[in-house]
Amino acid sequence: LKEHFNNDMFYGFDMDRTMLRIGAMNMMLHGIENPNIEYRDSLSEQNKDKDKYTLVLANPPFKGSLDYEAVSSDLLRVVKTKKTELLFLALFLRILKTGGRCACIVPDGVLFGSSKAHKDIRKEIVENHKLEAIISMPSGVFKPYAGVSTAIMIFTKTGVGGTDQVWFYDMKADGYSLDDKRTPIEENDIPDIIARFHNREAEKERKRTEQSFFVPVEEIRENDYDLSINKYKEIEYEEVQYEAPSVILERVEALEKEIVKGIEELKQLVKGM
Repeated sequence: LKEHFNNDMFYGFDMDRTMLRIGAMNMMLHGIENPNIEYRDSLSEQNKDKDKYTLVLANPPFKGSLDYEAVSSDLLRVVKTKKTELLFLALFLRILKTGGRCACIVPDGVLFGSSKAHKDIRKEIVENHKLEAIISMPSGVFKPYAGVSTAIMIFTKTGVGGTDQVWFYDMKADGYSLDDKRTPIEENDIPDIIARFHNREAEKERKRTEQSFFVPVEEIRENDYDLSINKYKEIEYEEVQYEAPSVILERVEALEKEIVKGIEELKQLVKGM
């Protein structure tokens, strides 16, 4: 196990040599003596990995755009797009073993984008694999570097479907302020997310007005595979009781009389000066 942990368990790829050095040093500081961290364009033909990994944890590049010639042809067969955030999802499906799991941070646009490519990758994950959870995060979690709203997609590669209900969670806070300073605060939903995710049986009775809830796959299909939490979340509006218009008018009239009286008193004071 120690041999596997030090030499064969961890893999990472990047096209920025500084990031590679930081990543390798970080792994070594955590006791991993020989991590497989390499310079590689993950989306190109040079990446031949397929059915290789059991777990993918990723925060792929957002809003990147590549020429079709620079992208591996088998990824384009899954989703024909130049957008990196969609291509990386196709890559994760390819490199995972059957039964392998993925937790990937994506920009919100991936969840509700209306282009054919957006719908195709969502449909692929929902229909041909097992989408388990969407954790919506507030827009400030990546400040001061970016203010984009993001979510975590959690799915398992099956190749034969399996999505029945998708668990949604609306994260409000992550333990830090959502401004550029990101100072520590008391509010933190992360422990609650972990506890609820590992006890999803208890989540089935939750209402759509709560912070987390299940959505059946049939409803997701009907909504064109839209995975935005706002599509399914319900908001309770409290009924506000107002006084009768006649009462409000009487109050306004009384106030107006007081104002007129005050003005008259001021006039008398001015005359006496």
